[in-house]
Amino acid sequence: MIGLDTNVLIRYIVRDDPLQAEAASRLIENRCSLENPGLINPVVLCEMVWVLNRGYGYNRITTARVIRRILSVREFQVSRAELAWKALRLFENGKADFSDYLIGLSNQREKAETTFTFDRRAAMSELFRMVPK
Repeated sequence: MIGLDTNVLIRYIVRDDPLQAEAASRLIENRCSLENPGLINPVVLCEMVWVLNRGYGYNRITTARVIRRILSVREFQVSRAELAWKALRLFENGKADFSDYLIGLSNQREKAETTFTFDRRAAMSELFRMVPK
């Protein structure tokens, strides 16, 4: 198994740098298989969403499609995939960022009673509460 960093996935998806896109494609297509999947860390998913939204102007719907595709590719193994799927569904229907939902779900899984935040959009989810004033 090999790990895949955010910048490798971004080059593979966006293809904005021809040399790096070709290298990323070669790596992923030659090294990632059903028997030996490419490992994708939840932090990579969060960074990827941030880069696609802020760096490339992807809208929420397009970004959600990219996450869904990454989670569906059998040649990839996403760590904590069940939490990523739940975070994706919340992201598709909510107002907070994908990373907020993944953080809240991860904390909930670790038995945190709630997650406090200053982020008003995140606090609209039952996973979060605003920090008291």
